[in-house]
Amino acid sequence: MQSLQSSTLRPAPLDPIRKRTPHFPNVTTRTANSSRRISFISASSVPAVSAPKREMDPKKRVVITGMGLVSVFGNDVNTYYDKLLAGESGVGPIDRFDASKFPTRFGGQIRGFSSEGYIDGKNDRRLDDCLRYSIVAGKKALEDADLGADQRSKLDKSRTGVLVGSGMGGLTVFSDGVHALIEKGHRKITPFFIPYAITNMGSALLAIDLGFMGPNYSISTACATSNYCFYAAANHIRRGEADLMIAGGTEAAIIPVGVGGFVACRALSQRNDDPKTASRPWDRDRDGFVMGEGAGVLVMESLEHATKRGATIIAEYLGGGINCDAYHMTDPRADGLGVSTCIQRCLEDAGVSPEEVLSFSDPLSL
Repeated sequence: MQSLQSSTLRPAPLDPIRKRTPHFPNVTTRTANSSRRISFISASSVPAVSAPKREMDPKKRVVITGMGLVSVFGNDVNTYYDKLLAGESGVGPIDRFDASKFPTRFGGQIRGFSSEGYIDGKNDRRLDDCLRYSIVAGKKALEDADLGADQRSKLDKSRTGVLVGSGMGGLTVFSDGVHALIEKGHRKITPFFIPYAITNMGSALLAIDLGFMGPNYSISTACATSNYCFYAAANHIRRGEADLMIAGGTEAAIIPVGVGGFVACRALSQRNDDPKTASRPWDRDRDGFVMGEGAGVLVMESLEHATKRGATIIAEYLGGGINCDAYHMTDPRADGLGVSTCIQRCLEDAGVSPEEVLSFSDPLSL
């Protein structure tokens, strides 16, 4: 996904719905739900090449018009972005439960989360955090896309879908249900045990709340879950099955069984003395990843639909690719064939030449 194409990439014109800064023609700014502004920058030093054919039909071109999140830095996109730019870490000691006996005692734990104004009190008390994060992030993304409650009546809800995935689903509800079964018997299992534990319920509850009757399901592909959801949501729009999709991912697994499970498979860093620098995936001395939690959701819609309603365009989704290493549960292939093949498919789908890609640090997030 490319936030903005430079003039050398020769995209189909988006100028009527862009606001350019006079001194930085390759910087697009947009105003979010606060007085802060976010800049989306594209490199312009790429040599001119003959680009492959790209999609020109505004019904099939997919743009991003809203962003919503729940994070260790709060629920505001601008605040989150500023802290990322400042290099601030949200990783710290786990205090949600007694982790003193665990070899890993830190993570990206959310504190002080409130769903007030987004989920009614009764349901809020029942829901797993995974579901609470999904609903809040989804509604905030709609607000960011100028589709708050007063504007959603203008949508064709039969052509508006939700695709929010989760790697672990409602792990707290599942864990509590197992404890109830073991300690008190099956009669003490909550009737919400199954519905709130399965991964598709984040999408389902959000759709029920909003009345969105378009495509609705969940994808669970571990760390790649959200990328798969963006890819699938975009293709629903491209195929004409939806005008607008809410897509992203949600996770809330920092509980004893979640941390314990990853400890058991030796996946977590144990840098308890320096947790803020423990996440170092490209370091030769890395010792594992760092668990986090939260939700991130995008509003994706056809260019035609966005233009008709006068939406602000954040970015255009050009294309994507998916495949499988078919090699190992956690280790990548040494020859890089899986990654290189996926990149090639992505470029072909997007209509982008390899020469047009200046650089990127993580091929899995292209």
